[in-house]
Amino acid sequence: MADRTARPPHRAARHRTPPGPRTPQGTAPHGTPARGTAYRTARSLASANGTALRLIRDSLAARRAAALRLTWWTLLSAAPALVSGKALALAMDQGFLAGRPRTAALGLGLFAVCTLGGAWASRQTYPWLAEIVEPKRDRLLRDVVTGTLHRAVATGPDRGDDGAAVAVARLTRQVEAVRDALAGQLMLLWQFVLTVVAVVAGTAVVAPAAVALVAAPLLVALALFALLAPASVRRQREAFDAEEKLAARTVETLTALRDIVACGAHDHARREALDAVGHHLRTSRALASVSALRRLIVALGAHSPLLLVVLAAPGLHARGTTAGAIVGVLGYVLATLEPAIRLLVQGLGASWLRLAVAAERLAEAARLPDPLPDPDPGLRPADGSAKLRGVTFAYGPRAEPVLDGLDLSLADGEHLVVVGPSGIGKSTLADVLTGMLSPCRGQVVLGGVPLDRVAGAERARARVLLPQTPYVFAGTLRENLCYLAPGTPDRVLAEAVTELGMTDLVERLGGVDGHVGPAGLSLGERELVALARAYLSDAGLVVLDEATGHLDAAAEQQVEEAFRRRPGTVVTIAHRMNAARRADRVLLLDGSRPRLGTHRALLDDVPLYRDLMGHWDTGVAGAGRTGADRAG
Repeated sequence: MADRTARPPHRAARHRTPPGPRTPQGTAPHGTPARGTAYRTARSLASANGTALRLIRDSLAARRAAALRLTWWTLLSAAPALVSGKALALAMDQGFLAGRPRTAALGLGLFAVCTLGGAWASRQTYPWLAEIVEPKRDRLLRDVVTGTLHRAVATGPDRGDDGAAVAVARLTRQVEAVRDALAGQLMLLWQFVLTVVAVVAGTAVVAPAAVALVAAPLLVALALFALLAPASVRRQREAFDAEEKLAARTVETLTALRDIVACGAHDHARREALDAVGHHLRTSRALASVSALRRLIVALGAHSPLLLVVLAAPGLHARGTTAGAIVGVLGYVLATLEPAIRLLVQGLGASWLRLAVAAERLAEAARLPDPLPDPDPGLRPADGSAKLRGVTFAYGPRAEPVLDGLDLSLADGEHLVVVGPSGIGKSTLADVLTGMLSPCRGQVVLGGVPLDRVAGAERARARVLLPQTPYVFAGTLRENLCYLAPGTPDRVLAEAVTELGMTDLVERLGGVDGHVGPAGLSLGERELVALARAYLSDAGLVVLDEATGHLDAAAEQQVEEAFRRRPGTVVTIAHRMNAARRADRVLLLDGSRPRLGTHRALLDDVPLYRDLMGHWDTGVAGAGRTGADRAG
């Protein structure tokens, strides 16, 4: 009910930290030389690689039997790489060149049988690969969701401010990137290692003099690939950052379209959106440029040995190497080594980069905030009374306070209506009052007990917050209505339905045991379901944050009267000023000094309150006392 991400109001704009003095090019802040950047990049690479290695290790440790079977079938699938060159040499020297086609066919047939056996063995690896990877993917999803939710409700520096778009990007693209890359590493890493060992060993057996021609370019290519890794990790991380920022900017723009149109901020919004698109494009091109360099490494590691062997063939033959042996070495290089190098540099290398960067980001997303001291489980609010003592709240250390030294005392059973201009901090007050946000200074007391000392379960039972968006989940209507009060008797449930004016809705759904889903209800009907859920709870404090915005005036008044008859305190964040007329007291937030009093007292003493009432009654802001008199 009360799980809602609070957004800072427009007047509580977040202040950016003033820019510091410019530093010369080639230096970092505080005079750190530019080589410090390289050091940090190296540390970042080591951190990302460490995270990826731990991920692989944990995945294998959790599924040891599957890992052993995967290793066995991978060994069998590498058999063609070991046999290919020797089979070609046999077919050439003892078959075709010796005029014995049957021997040649035998050599080629041996290679074909090994190839078919390797293909069959490769097929057997996939079920065991899935046995390792898929549970790890599920665990990653659980960890990221758990960490995101815990940080969303944390207080202090551990509180997360990731947008929904960033969370979705992590749960979709980045988790899938880790899943695919992890599968690639487990499936292809062994194949690459075994293939290289087979090529070098086979070359040593068939033509020992050609080993250096094959191994030297291979070692140089691997060294260059290692040197390129830091830049590749940096570009991959920048690409992920740009993707998250673009997603966040897109969601922010779409959700703020009404404000953008109202304020005439089309050019500014378009500029910010295009900047995000341009940044994403630049990072993607930068990542592609690094990928292009990897193609040169393939040429060096795979094509250079081929060229060197061809150029050295006359000399090798003169020193006793047979023509079949030279053809066998060429077969090792062309049919086995070249695909393995391409696999490492373009496939396995890129896969490792995605795994390292995405795993590091997901590990941070899954991080749980530091645990707070456990509240006293024996403390329970005695009733629905509430007090705010010198409460100050701001959305950042440099932000203008939304609430500044607010004092407020509510008696049990009182009905308070909070009014004020849009964006003034009414929803923030609702969040602070219910413990969704912790004040920067001051204290919130509920039922005579400091709210921060009430355990989570007791706090959930003591107060209910209904946000502006009504939540209805798929299930029966009874499950939705009794979510906060399981086991509610049918008689009590029927009385609540009548009190809140839900009889027609219940009949249309086929009774309280009828199936209900969010898509099948209007916004007003969803609000009624959410209101009934709060009405049936045992909470002594109910806070309605514009929770009746889609009900007509008559339905809203009926709901309001039902909650007044219900035991407990009600705080209503009003979207219609009519609610203020019927409240015990009204709190006016105006951005400077909050004013608290009865409806009539505020009409007499506060010009802004008269203006708000006049605007509602006459449709003209500043209508003054004429509209206010009619409102009274």
